Formats: sequence, structure tokens, C-alpha cells
Amino acid sequence: MHPILKLVVQRVALGILLLLAASVLIFVGTQILPGDVAQSILGQSATPVSLANLRAELGLNDPPVTRYFNWLSGVLQGDLGTALSNGQDIATAMGRRLGNTLFLAFWAAIIAVPLAIVLGLISVRYRDRWPDKLISGVTLATISVPEFLVGYIAVFFLAVQLQWFPSIASVYDGMTLGERLYAISMPVIVLVLAVLGHMMRMTRAAILNVMQSAYVETAELKGLSQFTIIARHALPNAVAPVVNVVMLNLAYLVVGVVVVEVVFVYPGMGQYLVDHVAKRDVPVVQACGLVFAAVYIGLNLLADVISILANPRLRHPK
Repeated sequence: MHPILKLVVQRVALGILLLLAASVLIFVGTQILPGDVAQSILGQSATPVSLANLRAELGLNDPPVTRYFNWLSGVLQGDLGTALSNGQDIATAMGRRLGNTLFLAFWAAIIAVPLAIVLGLISVRYRDRWPDKLISGVTLATISVPEFLVGYIAVFFLAVQLQWFPSIASVYDGMTLGERLYAISMPVIVLVLAVLGHMMRMTRAAILNVMQSAYVETAELKGLSQFTIIARHALPNAVAPVVNVVMLNLAYLVVGVVVVEVVFVYPGMGQYLVDHVAKRDVPVVQACGLVFAAVYIGLNLLADVISILANPRLRHPK
């Protein structure tokens, strides 16, 4: 078997095992939560008989292993279950919410990824000079401040004081693309600030590492400009670590939007999860956790595969 194909198969198998392990952790975590699901549904005035009947109906009296495999079997067939709080099909309700979250993450990535690479190139070009120090200092500050604090500061200045953007990111069917983009402006800004610093600093570190190579010295001896050397010779050979950090941050944009969606009341997966955690709606919490885990593991798996394909030693083995 070709080395590249062998490594890709190994990474895919590892990703499947990780997702299976994540499903076990999610199920166990929801089962050990304090409180009684039947009691939270029927309320404090429920009689013992009605509680017992509901527990039997929901399968809560079955052994945990049986309930796990029943849940996993349904997931593999595309059935995420039914929400206990409102009786809605979870997959149907989640589909719209997941679309909103991916829409938000997509536009944040469209801005953050190119901007991070450009800032990384500028930082390397002016290494240890004031542009490099300014970019590094600002991005370090954005990494250090929690997203919810950045969100509330942005709401106060951009929405309340300047009234440039709406404080609530409300989207609904029938909105035009321009209206949607205007509605999500604030959460996009917060998400870009959250991931920009990490991507920029890793891009800078990867390029600086490549700049010490012999072929870069050869390019300098040929008289090429510094920016040409960085953009045409150093950056392409720093693709693997840059892709890894970009994919990690893209995964964060999808999985880590919970706080941002709650701050801006955005109807995405994060808001959906938080709403049903408060209701102790276990099937919804399990489904959301599994989807988040699948997205995170999938994007990391994609990063590994791209890194393998970008490695010239594996593409051209001796």
C-alpha cells in the first residue's frame, strides 16, 4: 500500500474511534447529571404513578448499556430522537439551527483566514520592527480577552453608542443575503477577533521556521525581494502547520460559538443547546454534543489528510 494511502486510512480509522469514544462520554455525561428527567418534564406536582409511567415510556428503567446502544443505533440510522420538552423531531429542528451556525462560521472564516495569513506575512516581513510588535501585541490582546466580554463591549460601543449594528443577531426565513450579513455583523466581528490572533501567530511561527532553510538563503542570494521570498518560497512550504491551525480554528468557529450565540441571541446550535440544557432535555443535549464532536473531529481529520498530502517526502518516497 502507498504510504500516503496507508496514513490516510489510519487517520480515518482513528477519527471513527474518537467519535465513538466521544459518543460514550457524551452519553455517560448526560446520564450522571443531577435531577430526574421525568420529574423535570411533569413538574413537582406529578404523582408517583405518572412519574413511573413516564420513566417506562422513555426507557429510563432500562440498563444504561441498553439505552446507549439503542441511542447509537438510532443515530447510525439518522434518527437523533425526539425532544422531551416539545415533542419535536431533533434532526429537523437541528437542521435549521446547524445551517445558521455554519453560515455564521463561514463568514467569520472568510474574513479571519485571509486576514491572519496576510498579517502573518507582514509580521515576518517586518520581524522585530514596529509593525511586527504592533500586530503581535494586538492579536495577543484579542486572544487574552474572553469572547463574552468582547461581545458585551462590542454591543455597548457599536450597537448602543454608535448604533452601527443591531445588538441582537436575529435571522429568519425570507431575509436577503445582505440583511443576513448585516444581522450577523456583531457576532462575526467577535468570532474573527477570537481566532485571528492564534492563526496569525502560528502562521508567523511556521514561516519563520521555514525562513531558516537553505533554499531561502539561495533565493536571497539571487536578489529576490524579501516579500517575494516569503510569499513564493517560505509560505508554500509552511502549508502543513498553517493548515492545521486554520482547521483547528475553523472547528472552534463551529463548536465554540455557544457563548457568542447566547450573547447575541443568535438562533444557532449553541443557543439551541443552552435552551435545552436549562430544560434538562437529555436527547437534545446528546444530539448537539455528538454533532459538535463530529464537526470537530472531522475538521481535524481533514487537517491531518491535507498535511499528509502536502508532505513532499510522502508524495515522492525514495
